[in-house]
Amino acid sequence: MNVINIPIFQIDAFTDRILWGNPTAVCLLDEWLPDAVMQAIALEKTAFIVRNADAYDLRWFTPATEVELCGHATLGAAYVVLTHLQPDRGEVTFHSASGPLMVARHGDMFGRDDPPVRRRPPPELRGMTCAPSESSMRSTPTPKACPPV
Repeated sequence: MNVINIPIFQIDAFTDRILWGNPTAVCLLDEWLPDAVMQAIALEKTAFIVRNADAYDLRWFTPATEVELCGHATLGAAYVVLTHLQPDRGEVTFHSASGPLMVARHGDMFGRDDPPVRRRPPPELRGMTCAPSESSMRSTPTPKACPPV
C-alpha cells in the first residue's frame, strides 16, 4: 500500500463560521506532486502550495481540472501561511500561473492584490479615463480553519 502524508487544512473563506462561506482545502507540499495526483486529491477548489525562498508557489485544482486563478483558495492559502506557518509575517507572495499574487493581513482581515485583467471597453466608453474607485479596493473577512487532518 502506498501512503502519502500531506498536511491539509479545510478553510472557509468569506465567513466567520465554520463550514459556511466558500470552502477550500489547502495542501502543504515539500515539492510538486504529479498533476494527476493533485487532481485526484482535489475536492471543490483545492490550493497546493510549495515554499520557495521567502514566497510560495501556488497551484489550484478542481475535481475536473487545474485552474489559472482562484481567489478564495488564494485567501485560504494566505490564511494558512500567515496564521499557522509564519504567524509573524504580515504578508505573503504566491507565484502562480496568473503571476505573482500578494495577500496582506490587516488585523483580522486579509486583502488580495489581484493581477490586472485586460478588458476592451465597449465602444461608447473608448477613449474615456477614470480613477480607481474605493470599491476596487477589497478586504475579506478572516477565513476560519479547522485543524489539519
